[in-house]
Amino acid sequence: MLSTGLPQGAVPKLERPGPLRDRVYEALLELITTRALQPGQHLVESELAGHLGVSRQPVREALQRLNTEGWVDLRPAQGAFVHEPTEDEADQLLTVRTLLEAEAARLAAANAGSAGITALNELCAQGEKAVAADDVDGAVALNAAFHAKIMELAGNAVLAELAGQVDRRVRWYYTPVARERGRQSWVEHRALIAAVADRDEQLATQLMREHTEHTRRSYHDRATS
Repeated sequence: MLSTGLPQGAVPKLERPGPLRDRVYEALLELITTRALQPGQHLVESELAGHLGVSRQPVREALQRLNTEGWVDLRPAQGAFVHEPTEDEADQLLTVRTLLEAEAARLAAANAGSAGITALNELCAQGEKAVAADDVDGAVALNAAFHAKIMELAGNAVLAELAGQVDRRVRWYYTPVARERGRQSWVEHRALIAAVADRDEQLATQLMREHTEHTRRSYHDRATS
């Protein structure tokens, strides 16, 4: 195991085709958002290149792009480090997420059909199984899939595009509190599905606001404890 400390099986395969620098960027971003690479962790170009089976050049280019986007900090004479999000950064992002998700829930309640409700129930069942099995990574991925489905059912392309821009950062912030939120998160999902199925736009909006606020508060409590 190299000093970057990646868990066994954590390194994603580089998909082809596409420019190598883009594929390396996507691979490193996945490692960061899933916290296989931890906030504050030193990123050594040669070691990352070895993990990914590429030369150092595309890794260097990917790190520069990740730095521009705020995922990585490049420090003079020290190297690259995974960015450590501040409490204010998390609070701002999760507040914006609440606004987007609440509107998506309202629109989903107005527009979702039976197939959409079935899909939400299936995702919820899978999420509950992941929590019961203490599969944190699975629960995080299914949580993201559930919220993405709500966004899809909303039927607003602009809203979905905006949500997509914050999705990975939301996943980044949610991962540390996923176990703490545990089953309660999926209880809240079940209540939200019921509101969407009943076409109760007001209740769906309220429940989504409360649901996302619980995640924001959990992150805040963890950061200050």
